[in-house]
Amino acid sequence: MLRVAVIGSGPSGVYTAQSLIEQQTVPDIEVYVLDRLPCPYGLVRYGVAPDHEKIKSLQNNLRTVLEHPRAHFLGNVEVGAPGLGIAELRKIFDAVVFCVGAATDRRLGIPGEDLPGSHPATEFVAWYSAHPDAAALRFTFAARSALVIGVGNVAVDVARMLSRGAAELAATDMPQGPLGALADSHVEDVWMIGRRGPSQAKFTTKELRELGSLPDTDVRVRPEELALDPAYRDPGELPAAARRNVEVLRGWAERPATGPENPDAGAGAPPARPRRRIHLRFFLRPVEILGDDGGVRAVRFERTAPDGAGGVSGTGEFEEIEGQLVLRSVGYRGTPQPGLPFDEATGTVPHLAGRVLQDGAPLPGVYVAGWIKRGPTGVIGTNRPCAKETASSLLADAPALAARGTDGGPLAAGAAHRTAEDPVAALIRAGQRPVPWPGWLAIEAAEAEWGHGLGRGTVKLPDWAGLLNAARSAEPSD
Repeated sequence: MLRVAVIGSGPSGVYTAQSLIEQQTVPDIEVYVLDRLPCPYGLVRYGVAPDHEKIKSLQNNLRTVLEHPRAHFLGNVEVGAPGLGIAELRKIFDAVVFCVGAATDRRLGIPGEDLPGSHPATEFVAWYSAHPDAAALRFTFAARSALVIGVGNVAVDVARMLSRGAAELAATDMPQGPLGALADSHVEDVWMIGRRGPSQAKFTTKELRELGSLPDTDVRVRPEELALDPAYRDPGELPAAARRNVEVLRGWAERPATGPENPDAGAGAPPARPRRRIHLRFFLRPVEILGDDGGVRAVRFERTAPDGAGGVSGTGEFEEIEGQLVLRSVGYRGTPQPGLPFDEATGTVPHLAGRVLQDGAPLPGVYVAGWIKRGPTGVIGTNRPCAKETASSLLADAPALAARGTDGGPLAAGAAHRTAEDPVAALIRAGQRPVPWPGWLAIEAAEAEWGHGLGRGTVKLPDWAGLLNAARSAEPSD
């Protein structure tokens, strides 16, 4: 039997587990999916916006994999903690696959970035998604103007969450704290700002169009900024997704910047003022966040222009946009993993087809998949072929991995044969207290019960204590 640990239970980890347990070439593989959190599903649970129920329903597909007889979910396991490094893991498992994603955000690297009121978008997303690490975070929305720096799907999610009404959000699984804070929001203007043009924006058309369907919200685009983009005038040569984005933006730019008409007003009455306005701005590069210890007051931008080579260059012209809340959404970044090599330039672990490389040679029995392997690119489905490639490499190595401690060759060198001890017992002996699948089911039940008591649907438990208390309720009593 080949025993494999997959570190991380998001899409890349679960797809890796699926590739391993569904293959037919190596019999009797047991896959243990370990996660630092007591809950599975990674960014599907803690990164997909709460109002995106269709995408969140992907959890049902991931669940099917984790309920397979040869897949075992173990939450609340911190790999890299004392007593549970790679050496200890390889005494418990024949192979280890790291699927830990990209856990932090890229920085802007400009003055004022750490002023009060300036936050990474990743923190904001974690807060409204009830990630237990974000339980102590506090966001206040006394600001009248909020700036979202970035034009990807996360930026769109953030802008949409800032613009949604309380009644719409109450129907989601958002916890009570963020729901109440957003319900009391004074934000009227949301700015989403990119340094390049509309044809280079990273949001998908579906996400973009959602902004135009928000109740009592007006989306505003400046025609002169769209016209700066050479592809705007003739988008026919653009990839289909970019072409559709340009068409949506063109439609918004050409319509009057007003809200929906008031059906109760008489003929000739002016249109009603929308409750909120979302401003999409392009060709603006942030150079400084302005404010003091009391908080942010504005962001200073340099106007940019296409450089003819697919990028932009500064024009020497500047503009300040007022705002008391800044959310920086310029990309995720992987973080170093204990015991693994790490490429600081790319924020990834060096690898060859998923095999971790240390000094150019495979690190025996250690693999990567997902964003820590390829960087934060693609959509959820991109993780499938990525995971399959890594699983194929591991399966090709299976004979050597199973023979380690004997004459298994380079892949087996330097590692004694793994223990026959049950992995859960071995993890407990290493100082961990794993939450198995029944513990996760108890968390689900507690969240459904809590939501019912609030007169809502399922509502997420937002902190470590609540999650672990719920999970422990599934443990047999002594």
